[in-house]
Amino acid sequence: MKELAGRTAVVIGGGSGVGRGIALGLAAQGMRVADIHAESAAAVRDEIAAAGATAIAAQADATDRASLAALAERVVADLDAVHVLVSTVGVIVDRRLDAATEDDWAWMLEFNVMAVVRGVDVFLPYLRAHGEPAHIVCTSSMAGLLALGPSVVGGVFNGLYTTTKHALIGYCAMLRDELAPESIGVSVLCPGLVAGKLGATSARNRPERFGGPMAYDPARGMPPSAMPNEAVGPIVVRAIKGNRLYIFTHPETVGLVQARHDATLEDFAFYAEDAGS
Repeated sequence: MKELAGRTAVVIGGGSGVGRGIALGLAAQGMRVADIHAESAAAVRDEIAAAGATAIAAQADATDRASLAALAERVVADLDAVHVLVSTVGVIVDRRLDAATEDDWAWMLEFNVMAVVRGVDVFLPYLRAHGEPAHIVCTSSMAGLLALGPSVVGGVFNGLYTTTKHALIGYCAMLRDELAPESIGVSVLCPGLVAGKLGATSARNRPERFGGPMAYDPARGMPPSAMPNEAVGPIVVRAIKGNRLYIFTHPETVGLVQARHDATLEDFAFYAEDAGS
């Protein structure tokens, strides 16, 4: 999708963190942006408007198909069409896999996988309706490509998060293949450390049906070395225009991905030796 100016983007989860950065980046390209966030969409809308671009703010429940459908109808009524859909919905928790409850799993799968799938299901008819090129960006993580234990990630047990983010890699790769004949591109964003409040908002906003709010230590916030979320927007813009499957914010982490694939190839070699004997 080469031309973004004058077209419409919907950013689900665009009020903070990665979503905010993407919303600002798309608006800077001249896109009309519908910013969807339960708490802070209006603040980002005002940032976009102050920069001279067009934006609307709205709230929707990404776990409720009817809520998303009402949102889609409003966006089309206000902004005429949808050309780009971005989903940055997600949650994280510090929990060992052998200590995770079914509620923990249900919460993580609902917000990290099904909320993304549901958003695509609802908005895909609108991406198709205008007959022009369109694009979908779903947010996974470098945790979708790696399996890093607590010794590597500051003592955090992120197996639940890693499992669900791996699922999004497969989903986006298959969705891309299915939609390619319709000129609808699909990308999966795999950010490294980007400034945001995912840990805090995850703990504060966990629904009662999954156990309710949790305690959160603010000292475990993002370190100063985290990439400013504003820097993510131009990277996503470049990926959409180039129709790339993967979007990387920290290309210097390539060595970690290479090491994981090398380990996989070593296992292939192990079984090849047995087959040849």
